[in-house]
Amino acid sequence: MQGRLSAWLVKHGLVHRSLGFDYQGIETLQIKPEDWHSIAVILYVYGYNYLRSQCAYDVAPGGLLASVYHLTRIEYGIDQPEEVCIKVFAPRRNPRIPSIFWVWKSADFQERESYDMLGIFYDNHPRLKRILMPESWIGWPLRKDYIAPNFYEIQDAY
Repeated sequence: MQGRLSAWLVKHGLVHRSLGFDYQGIETLQIKPEDWHSIAVILYVYGYNYLRSQCAYDVAPGGLLASVYHLTRIEYGIDQPEEVCIKVFAPRRNPRIPSIFWVWKSADFQERESYDMLGIFYDNHPRLKRILMPESWIGWPLRKDYIAPNFYEIQDAY
């Protein structure tokens, strides 16, 4: 089933795949990593001026990694803003996705967290470095194939 935004993208010859609607009726689209930056700019110009959230997840052990963007079209005088969910899948061996920091500045810490936890590299991100884990940490803790290092935490005894 194709939504309004998907129909608009098809009309303008922009490559994507419709994934249907979620339980709230929000349209979900899949965009290839190489097309993501140009489509992000087009969506911003089209009116999706607010990045509500960005997250990432591991699809399956040894499988793809996904970066998910929830965009909202906020306009004056509109009670119910239009929303869309964009999923960009990247291969585990070299997970590279163009950063949309220069389109929506609020992607800064969110993309850094996805990098820190899952190892997705966001090309052209100005400060892509670990944000939650120490710089010396080895591996990506939220990947399903992650093996925790052997260490013991010393706790204060009260």
